[in-house]
Amino acid sequence: MEQTNSEFLRGTLKTIVLNLLANRERMYGYEITQAVKERTQGQLLLTFGALYPILHKLEQEGLLMTESVEVDGRTRKYYALTPSGTETAQQKVSEFERFVEMMRSLLQSPTLALTK
Repeated sequence: MEQTNSEFLRGTLKTIVLNLLANRERMYGYEITQAVKERTQGQLLLTFGALYPILHKLEQEGLLMTESVEVDGRTRKYYALTPSGTETAQQKVSEFERFVEMMRSLLQSPTLALTK
């Protein structure tokens, strides 16, 4: 992933994770990384090193709850939104959509001539 994409990802990771979980009942870490990869056709790759600190922070903030399930002899930790997490997901997505629209407006505006 290019450095620019990495910068954008860091600033939006919380929103990405909350939105993915809002659209699914629950997910585990690998599922989240794969969903990001699939939805972006491999243009964004979310590493576990970036994901797990965000998941832990969201859990500490009361936005996520976890459930450990044994699958094929291994423990898998699933993450799901709390009611507060659902509200926050909606708010974050709405804020981000407004931000994207503002950026589109800025980038599509004609360049202003500088005057002396």
